[in-house]
Amino acid sequence: MARVVLDRVTKKFGEVAAVNDVSLTVFDREFLVLVGPSGCGKSTILRLVAGLEDVSSGEIRVGDGLVNDVAPKDRDIAMVFQNYALYPHMSVFDNLAFSLKLRRVPKQQIRQRVQQTAATLGLEGLLERKPKQLSGGQRQRVALGRAIVREPQVFLMDEPLSNLDAQLRVQTRAELIKLHRRLEATVIYVTHDQVEAMTMGSRIAVMRDGVLQQMDTPTGLYDRPANMFVAGFIGSPSMNFLSGRLERHNGSLQVTAGDLVLDLPPERAAGADSANTQEVVVGVRPEDVQPAASLVPNGHRPINASVDVVEHMGNEKFVYLSLANASLVARIDVSCPASAGENLPVVVDAGKIHLFHPATEEAIF
Repeated sequence: MARVVLDRVTKKFGEVAAVNDVSLTVFDREFLVLVGPSGCGKSTILRLVAGLEDVSSGEIRVGDGLVNDVAPKDRDIAMVFQNYALYPHMSVFDNLAFSLKLRRVPKQQIRQRVQQTAATLGLEGLLERKPKQLSGGQRQRVALGRAIVREPQVFLMDEPLSNLDAQLRVQTRAELIKLHRRLEATVIYVTHDQVEAMTMGSRIAVMRDGVLQQMDTPTGLYDRPANMFVAGFIGSPSMNFLSGRLERHNGSLQVTAGDLVLDLPPERAAGADSANTQEVVVGVRPEDVQPAASLVPNGHRPINASVDVVEHMGNEKFVYLSLANASLVARIDVSCPASAGENLPVVVDAGKIHLFHPATEEAIF
């Protein structure tokens, strides 16, 4: 396997920069996920690495070699697409063997590698079937197998699970994680699903409008978002954002956002002081909004809220709340009584809030 390096890569279509000055490194044997909304440039990055598009500027390296001018077939990269792209007239065996036959690999070696790949993916009993005789999950495994059998340096996966139903998606997601561990492969995986990104990636690169916003571990992105876009995109339900103000009161630094008034812990107050701004955007994760009866560290001054909607998720509830001049989403325990139309006093954990500059949307902390 090999690492992949993008050094200030830009791709323009006319005057539009689909990828704008992106630099990132995918380490050897890493599972990197590119995530972002539609049109953010994540699939274009895959196509640039694969050689299906030419870079407008910048360099792409695979292993130790510069590949800007290397043909796709010579980059030793395998790509798995959103659609399975299987040959309908060929058996599973022939679909898996096709790329090896094109490379004139000896027949005995082809059979051996196909059998090994089929065993890895649980396809041993399906080798004589045609694609129309397979389920969606089985077809996806064949598409993966066609990439694996080549034993490439890098795997590129472009939303390979998006055509699967919810249950099969979760199952195949787990299979892909186990497969990565077994193969110790370098994988660049594209998805718009942040839950998929958080559960699969060893690191995640968040894209927006062709620009890399932040790259970090799932925990790093969740706990330390670089800006409001990353904070709102990572996490479900999304982070609550409230317009607020920093003020001194009795020697303590407070953040006030309508009815919400919180004394910042000393370590947070120091970061807020250095930001040189009074107007802020307050970010609150739904799990950090709890009923006032709950024991919440650093939580105080209950806020009276009106319950608009309650979504029952089985082991928890998502509660949509209206305040005097704002709204919040809370993630609470299923045992907590909360019904639409009722009042529910809530508290917020001041030690876990995030502050952002209202102009730049960059994180203060």
